[in-house]
Amino acid sequence: MSTNPDYSKKILKILSENKAVSLAELADKMTLEGQKMADKARYAVNRSLRGLRDSGLVESHFSGQNDYALLTRAGRRKATSLKLESDTAVVNPNWDGKWRIILLDLPESRKSERESLRYLLKKAGFVMLKNSAWISPYPFEHLFLNIKKDLGLTTELMIMVTESLDEETEKVLMEMFKK
Repeated sequence: MSTNPDYSKKILKILSENKAVSLAELADKMTLEGQKMADKARYAVNRSLRGLRDSGLVESHFSGQNDYALLTRAGRRKATSLKLESDTAVVNPNWDGKWRIILLDLPESRKSERESLRYLLKKAGFVMLKNSAWISPYPFEHLFLNIKKDLGLTTELMIMVTESLDEETEKVLMEMFKK
């Protein structure tokens, strides 16, 4: 993407928080602290938005009165990935005593989707137990519930939260996560 990454990230963040945003509203949200957006900045935002469209992360729709921007499936995955990479992503260091277990079973024909989800699981602090089983003490299950809904992964992604594991398994995991 040959655009300003800060503008692109901010656009993805704004769109991830809304179903669709009019281009006028997007420009308002991109304005810093109520100041008018300078022509140079407006150009950079438009260029970033065009780059996101060209990359297949954002699509535009005309309602008859307004142009709207919304994230594509790939755009939602990218926005989720950016949230996990963010310095402001908060992982509660105090363990609540619950384990989050995610079973991921995508066929070879959906390999790129599977690899993207594995990457997100790793970024969220999950570790692979077995080929399709991931576990973490961190409370990111809500994030993966949203991904599951967004991507329509009804049986391919299963999420479990439990307080109870057998003693030996819990001992190994406590050491793994230093809890």
